[in-house]
Amino acid sequence: MSPDLIAKIEHMLREDQFSPDQISGRLKLTNGISISHESIYQHILKDKKNGGDLYKNLRRSGKKYNKRGSKMAGRGLIPNRVGIEHRPMEVEQKIRVGDFEADTIIGSMHRGALLSIVDRKTKLTLLRLLPNTKAQNVAREMIDALAPIKTFTHTITTDNGKEFAQHQSVAGNLGVQCFFANPYHAWERGLNENTNGLVRQYLPKKCDFSKLNSEQVFMVQQKLNNRPRKSLEYRTPNEEFLRLTGLSQNYALRC
Repeated sequence: MSPDLIAKIEHMLREDQFSPDQISGRLKLTNGISISHESIYQHILKDKKNGGDLYKNLRRSGKKYNKRGSKMAGRGLIPNRVGIEHRPMEVEQKIRVGDFEADTIIGSMHRGALLSIVDRKTKLTLLRLLPNTKAQNVAREMIDALAPIKTFTHTITTDNGKEFAQHQSVAGNLGVQCFFANPYHAWERGLNENTNGLVRQYLPKKCDFSKLNSEQVFMVQQKLNNRPRKSLEYRTPNEEFLRLTGLSQNYALRC
């Protein structure tokens, strides 16, 4: 590991907050540099032993995430709910762009919230700032976020929170089908859960979302969509979305 390579790796850790696996894959894809993620982890551990703080840029930093609060709230209050068992098989197979998972992320002390929407195929993530999780606010922001790619949007899968009670308004405006995961089956929306964990890397649980502005949320969205993913052969969600839709990358960046 030359000084130049170390500098590049540490920049990707500190500024981009890529994981060692993402750094390894991205360096090979864009620079033709072969270095294992194990070697990068060893560099981080060596730095930590010498009093460095590179390890703090890892997603978990040696900590375990707490489970989210109960999802019982609102269950049974969703009119005309359609369960995930009725969702088309191609959604599970991830063969097309436009099958989204959606959730809300709550700020510290329940101050403010974010709407998180992620495409199962390209991993493109859309984040919207919410004043609260009232169903009408969530529906409005979901429609606004997905309207520019309405022709590519097929389905949306959420949990059973009452914030998604206006799913019929979303479906009618976007021409999509909305489905609800089974209670306590978080793995049915595993990509969304994982994406929310990535968001928490930039906006930790102690963050008061009521103090955020749209530009700050947009910057987090930028970080996520320019982050290489192993499942995309280390392409970024923006690159994959552009490759499969032909839309200008400016859309993927700005929506």
